[in-house]
Amino acid sequence: NGFDIASGVPQIDALLSRGGMDSMLLTLWLIIGAVTFGALLEEFGLIARLVDPLIHSAKSTGRLFVTVFACAFGLNIVAGDQYIALVLPSRVFRLEFERRQLAPTNLSRLAADSGTVTSALVPWNSCGAFMGAVLGVPTLSYVPYAIFNYASPILSVIYGITGFKIEKLAPDEAEAGAPAGR
Repeated sequence: NGFDIASGVPQIDALLSRGGMDSMLLTLWLIIGAVTFGALLEEFGLIARLVDPLIHSAKSTGRLFVTVFACAFGLNIVAGDQYIALVLPSRVFRLEFERRQLAPTNLSRLAADSGTVTSALVPWNSCGAFMGAVLGVPTLSYVPYAIFNYASPILSVIYGITGFKIEKLAPDEAEAGAPAGR
């Protein structure tokens, strides 16, 4: 059942002829369950309770970047969904970035590099499961070749540690939340 194509190229036929919506139901249920789990964690204040000590221990910008990365990647592992790993750290750390006069673009880039990109490396994450199901390649088989997926967050953290390409908020723009120089 599902879409079937006869292109004449066996590899294309195998890739595009799948079970349609029926084959995607498991992935959809995984996403719905993970988003529900994340909403409950946030609503009950468990995320803030876990993250507040981490924020207080992150004395430097570099440590703050490492903390955001660890939270996003950890959520990819625990919650199993890249949307949670992208949205929750962005919401939880937004005020701390503002307090430290760091432009929101820094948090956005870091959340994308840490939460979205690393989701494909976790087999039970909705992204890793989707890629494995669609491509027919087990997640752990392509991890050694997914250089971008682990180089991108590492470079973002290095940027935070060194201060390279880290935008600051101008004092008069801090309340408006606009990055300096824009």
